[in-house]
Parts: sequence; C-alpha cells; structure tokens
Amino acid sequence: METNQIQKQISRTAAIFLALLVTFLWSTSFIIIKWGLSELPPLTYAGLRYVLAFFCLVPFAISKERINEIKSIDRKDLKKLIALGLLFYTFTQGTQFIGLSLLPAVTVSLILNFTPLVVAVMGIFLLSEKPNLSQWGGVFLFLIGIILYFYPKDFSTNKILGIAVMIIGVLANSGSAILGRHINRSAQFNPLTVTVISMGFGSIFILVAGLIFQGLPAISITTFLYLLWLAVVNTAFAFTLWNLSLQKLTAMESSIINGTMLIQIAILAWIFLNETISLNEGTGMMLAALGAILVQIKRKT
Repeated sequence: METNQIQKQISRTAAIFLALLVTFLWSTSFIIIKWGLSELPPLTYAGLRYVLAFFCLVPFAISKERINEIKSIDRKDLKKLIALGLLFYTFTQGTQFIGLSLLPAVTVSLILNFTPLVVAVMGIFLLSEKPNLSQWGGVFLFLIGIILYFYPKDFSTNKILGIAVMIIGVLANSGSAILGRHINRSAQFNPLTVTVISMGFGSIFILVAGLIFQGLPAISITTFLYLLWLAVVNTAFAFTLWNLSLQKLTAMESSIINGTMLIQIAILAWIFLNETISLNEGTGMMLAALGAILVQIKRKT
C-alpha cells in the first residue's frame, strides 16, 4: 500500500496513539543515552547513532524520483542543507550527548525546552513571525518554571559546564528550526530529501569529530544494541510515525503531546536512573512544560 493511501486511512485516534508512542520512544532515548555513556564518549556515541540512522533512511531515498531531485540541487541550496545538518545533528545532538554526560536527564530535557522561546524571538527578526499574547504568556510561565526548578541550588563545576554546553545546544537547535522552516516553507524539496542530506552530512561531521577528539573504545554487545535501538527505532522509525501522526493532529494536540516528554523523562529517570525530583522542581517542570506548549502552538501551525 502506498504511503499516501496509508495517510488517508489513518484515524484521528490512531494518530494520537502514534504520537504518544513516539514521545515515549523519544523520552526513553534520554535513559538509553545515559546508559551508553558509561562506555562510549558522547561525541562518538552521537555520531554512531545518527550515522546508523542515516543508513536506515538511505534505502528510501534511492528511488529514481529522489535521485533526480538530489541531482537538481544547486550549490546554494546544498550549502543550506549542509548548514542544517551541522546545526541540528553536529551541534544540537552533540551538545545533548555531552550535556547528558554532565547533567541529570531531567535537567537536560528542561533546558532543551528553551528552544521554542528562542525560536519565537528569532522568528520575529528572521521570519517576521510575531508571537501572540498567549505565546508571550507561555514565555512568562516557562521562565517562572525555570526559576522554581533551579532555585535554590548549588552548582558544581561539571553542572555549570553542562548548562553552558546545553545553552549552546539550545541556540543551535533554535537556529536549525529557523533554517529548517526556511528550507521546508518553500516546499522545493521532499522532506525525505532534506532529512537524508542534512543527516548524512551532520552525522558524518560529528562522528569524525568524536573519533578525532574522543576515539572509539571497544563496544560491548549491550552498548551496540543501545546504538541500534536508538538509530532504527527511536530515530528513523519514530520520526516516520511522528510525521504520519501529524496528518491528523492539530497544532495544539501535537504540542500538548510533545510537551508530555518532560514529565515522561522525569518518571523514567526516577525509575531507571534514580534521579529524584523535589516538590519545588516538579512544580517548576509543570509550569515550564505548560509555557513551552503555549509558545509552540502558533509556531507549529
């Protein structure tokens, strides 16, 4: 059955189920990454994950139509796709893996939720997209939540370094969102073409950097299975399901479902990583999650 026929037949209930499944898979990524970091250095780990995911997607990009489209890409557009790969895979994913090696999973997840706020501000200047009143309210709620989560706290050198790394990651993630929207808004290229080219360049760059600066230690069967699961299930398969669910879900529905990841990660980290959360931190997380959802609703539309 062709993809467009499947998309027409998927029900709204099924779309909600798929979206919830995907957010759960993405939430488990934080736990699996933390497990694998006990054996693999962060940059090498991230590079291996996305190189494997890239090879999973290549078979779907070698149709005659996709190959002709790739050949038609001019130098200017190719530079944009390479830049997208560097921003979203090399820098965003690289800093996320480094952040997880230095910080609790919940803290990394919370800092990543700064992305919609930064995108909203960047969109004003770069895309002429002005936030509405509810989005500004979301910004306020999110900042209050962040203050509640982090205050009062004593920060070690590793935590300060981790937060600094994640700030770079948020800026890179926000830049990739703006650039990705710029590329996809014109509908000039098929989304699969955009993903394969950007992921290919970005993953190779981060893997080369990891091998040069951190090396490649011996990989146990368990860690290899972690890598395989992250690449095949939590990346290639999950992104496909998410795009399929968006055929039926509204912007508000997808934002709310996506916003549950922060809570899912907190519960999973408590169960599998023994990361406890105080009442203060939990309240801050809830406010931050609600704020991030409000900020994303118009943007995702």
